[in-house]
Amino acid sequence: MEKSKTIYLADDDADDRFLIKEAAKEIDPNVTFVEAENGSELMEKIESDEIPDPSLIVVDMNMPVMNGLEAVEAIRSNPDLDDVPAVMLSTSNDPELANKALKSGANEVLVKPNTFKGLLEVVKRIINWFRP
Repeated sequence: MEKSKTIYLADDDADDRFLIKEAAKEIDPNVTFVEAENGSELMEKIESDEIPDPSLIVVDMNMPVMNGLEAVEAIRSNPDLDDVPAVMLSTSNDPELANKALKSGANEVLVKPNTFKGLLEVVKRIINWFRP
């Protein structure tokens, strides 16, 4: 039996969350999403016993309350989450920001595309991070 795939998705833009979920459903309809509007809400949901453990964590870099860098640092400080892949999304392709994200513990930093076709390609890369 295939292990369930649960993506924790933190992004303050509801439209971006919706589009990422739609793209993922086209690639793998069995993916389950747990959504959060910021890093603080993401951490609350991850630490909740009521929601499945994450297979993959996707965070937007720029969010209120707790941004993506802070969220990934919090994730990496939890030994139970150390092996869960974390992908950072950003609207910027600034190499310095990407380097900060990688140093904070992100496995990969991807730029959010401005077309659905581009988003499908980004989501394919994200889904490839599922741990076995």
